[in-house]
Amino acid sequence: MAGEFSMIGSVILALFLAGYLGQQYLPPPKPRVIGLDLGTTFCSVGVFHPGSGVVEVIADEEGRKSIPSSVSFTNTAVLVGHEAVDLSDINPQNTIYDAKRFIGKIFDPVILKQESSRYPFKVKNNNGSAEFQISTNHTFTVSPEFIGSRLLLKMRKMAERHLQVSVQKAVISVPAEFDERQRNSTIRAANLAGLEILRVINEPTAAALAYGLHKVDVFNVLVVDLGGGTLDVSLLNKQGGMFLTRAMAGNNKLGGQDFSQRLLQYTIKRVQQEFGVAPTLKEDLHHLRQAVEAAKINLTVQPSVTITVPLYLHTQDSSDSSRTSPPPAVLFKTVITRELFQELNEDLFQKILAPVKTVLAEGHLEKEEVDEIVLVGGSTRIPRIRKLISEYFGKEPNTSVDPDLAVVTGVALQAGIMGGSWPLTVSAIEIPNRHLRKKNFS
Repeated sequence: MAGEFSMIGSVILALFLAGYLGQQYLPPPKPRVIGLDLGTTFCSVGVFHPGSGVVEVIADEEGRKSIPSSVSFTNTAVLVGHEAVDLSDINPQNTIYDAKRFIGKIFDPVILKQESSRYPFKVKNNNGSAEFQISTNHTFTVSPEFIGSRLLLKMRKMAERHLQVSVQKAVISVPAEFDERQRNSTIRAANLAGLEILRVINEPTAAALAYGLHKVDVFNVLVVDLGGGTLDVSLLNKQGGMFLTRAMAGNNKLGGQDFSQRLLQYTIKRVQQEFGVAPTLKEDLHHLRQAVEAAKINLTVQPSVTITVPLYLHTQDSSDSSRTSPPPAVLFKTVITRELFQELNEDLFQKILAPVKTVLAEGHLEKEEVDEIVLVGGSTRIPRIRKLISEYFGKEPNTSVDPDLAVVTGVALQAGIMGGSWPLTVSAIEIPNRHLRKKNFS
């Protein structure tokens, strides 16, 4: 009997030793489940690497870790991401963005007409569902699911190129307020891209995972998600590994695009003051828009930036029909300070606090009872916004994770869990709250 126990013990020891040596010296398996953040303005893809426990957000060929949520149609191609944005000024009627706002929703005809008036492309009503009209060498319509599928296919290919393996499975994030129809439409978009969705996770929960809040002793978590086009505020309760969304509010017409637009309007006025004519050429406006966007980003780390843009302005002299060559470019140059940027947008920044106060009131919580404030979305990098939130709560928000990549990081963690990767052993659980409704401000 003693010999049998000794043999069993030796086998167990050999298995542990083999496992240890395997972890130390054998290459870990390639991850085959990806995490997808299909955002309104930008989207990203990430993976959890077994063994090392590292989450990697996968970059495109140019090293960029997120791609614009834009798809552009031409006579010969369908362009996605940055390539689509490059065509947005010269092909606006066929460049679709913000498709996530329409996916899976049933619209009242009046509401859909109001929503579609904001865009340069045509939005059609198909029995309450939105479709986008494309006019290239022929006219046709595409659904929001199709637009989403092109973005997801792009990210799938990015992952396959980087990992050198075929990818068919994914975890995807959606806004907490998405209903079953919107979630199913998002899954269909992924299916069109050749992906099987193993799990759908709420964006605030994904952000909480990225910040490691499933592993620490916190109860009340406020997630402020301010991206390029929308503001979402969620109040989460956490007990153990379970997350309950207690309240949601937001503004689906407030984001980084609005801050950039204010700065663009200012620069257009400066051009008119300096040269006596406003820029109207698509190329001029495109270059100004690019310069303004870069300035906004740089002002998060610098007190001032200089915008320098060559412009081909139309003046009375330059439109003279006797000219045989286009007018020479003029050089527009102006300094933008952080104080000026804040002054131009202060009223928009103040709007952020309205949904924050709403979720606290609906969650029956005092602001002092919030254990952790989590910032998500690139626009939360803006110093004035961070200061506004810290002043309101009397403490600093958690900024330990890149806000642009917080959601995709959390989704990649969940993808690692669903793929059976080690060292992850537990999964954060979301408690469904079917009676919860998001309040929107505008």
